[in-house]
Amino acid sequence: MLCERGIRTYEKASRNTFDVNAIPILKEKTHLPVIADPSHGVGIREFVEPVALAAAIAGADGVIYETHQKPEEAFSDGQQTLDFTESERLIHKLKKIHELNFSV
Repeated sequence: MLCERGIRTYEKASRNTFDVNAIPILKEKTHLPVIADPSHGVGIREFVEPVALAAAIAGADGVIYETHQKPEEAFSDGQQTLDFTESERLIHKLKKIHELNFSV
C-alpha cells in the first residue's frame, strides 16, 4: 500500500503540499493500492473534504482522515480533525464518487 499524505515545501498556506497528481501516476506505475490522507496532507479542517474528494476523483483506492466528536478536545491534530457531522457528510460524498467509478 502507498499513502499520499503531502510533502514539505516552501509553501506556508498549509501544513504540507498534497500531491494529488501522484495518485494516478502511482496507480499506473505500481500494482499497489494508493490511499490518500488529506488530514495530514493539508492540516486544515476546512480543506480536508475538498482534498479528499479530489483524491477520490483522481483514483485513490481509499481515503483516511482524522475524526473526533469534539476536534478541539482531540489529544493531537485537532486543527485537521473532522467532527462526526463533517465526517458523515464526507463519507456520503465519497460514496457518490465511488458510485460514479472515477478510477484510473
